[in-house]
Amino acid sequence: MMKTLHVSLGERSYPIYIGDDILSQAALLTQHIQGKEVLVVTNTTIAPLYLQSVLELLTEYRCESVILPDGEEFKNLEVLNQVFDELLQSHFSRQVTMIALGGGVIGDMTGFAAACYQRGVPFIQIPTTLLAQVDSSVGGKTAVNHPLGKNMIGAFYQPKCVIADTNTLNTLEDRQLSSGLAEVIKYGLINDPEFFDWLEQNMPALRERQTDVLVEVVERSCQDKADVVASDELEHGVRALLNLGHTFGHAIETGMGYGNWLHGEAIAVGMVMAADLSQRLGWIDGVDFARIKALLIAAGLPTTIPEDMSSDQFMSLMAVDKKVQDGRIRLVLLKSIGKAIMSDDYDAEKLAETLESFQH
Repeated sequence: MMKTLHVSLGERSYPIYIGDDILSQAALLTQHIQGKEVLVVTNTTIAPLYLQSVLELLTEYRCESVILPDGEEFKNLEVLNQVFDELLQSHFSRQVTMIALGGGVIGDMTGFAAACYQRGVPFIQIPTTLLAQVDSSVGGKTAVNHPLGKNMIGAFYQPKCVIADTNTLNTLEDRQLSSGLAEVIKYGLINDPEFFDWLEQNMPALRERQTDVLVEVVERSCQDKADVVASDELEHGVRALLNLGHTFGHAIETGMGYGNWLHGEAIAVGMVMAADLSQRLGWIDGVDFARIKALLIAAGLPTTIPEDMSSDQFMSLMAVDKKVQDGRIRLVLLKSIGKAIMSDDYDAEKLAETLESFQH
């Protein structure tokens, strides 16, 4: 069983293939390789599991691979240079197709390298984590981190296709699966209340990795994201709603040091903080807040901030964010479960109250 979705972006449109054990279908991959040169970028965790099987699909191509260290702490310009080193040392031309085989870090770094190498070469996403399959592999956001801020150096650059094989999720650690569920829950919160209801009913099956439920959750998440990206590719409007919880969450990731908290863990806390502020503003009630927190807990996610982060540290880190405009921190907040808005027109004292309430 395979589902095919489309991200509609004119000449930059591309398919998303979703199914169990679809990575074994060579034609899915090779039909999107334009030349005869391929560089596979992966990491030390994924390489022993899937690199050889992917290379076996590419025997007709001049193919090399580069294996990066695994972790958010390695998502930087220094490590990215290893990709450029391989491209240049192997004399790859502009006809090379790059393949991102791994989670969100590998996808982001490979996409950014593809956007930069000789001013742009094609790339393909093969996401192997739930977070990457439902979020980071779709939509063309590519970037690396800077010590002062997450994803501050990057480009919008769309892949040629996304191949989301849910079979790869069977080798995922429980903590990584929960991290991906944070982004899944986000879609229900921002524009799909029926999906939120469905997640409340199906969370146990998701955590048990039932194949049909995993395929459905990846499909529904990708469809929600594809619809948003198609209407606002460069995040001038509605796409910014996909950042629910991210301004708070990125502050946690940066403040704790990249890699100490997983992205989804930080975003989960960020969404609780956004919901708390929304409740203080009178936009959602206590029942909705309780449902949001309960679903995140059911997904195995944290809902409280790290013990040693102060409200002052939060404010200083949130001020270094791509969503800050004219000195005002723009936040994605909730009017209800299934309706989010982007706003900088909120009572700053209420934000301070939220930050203070989360202090240990």
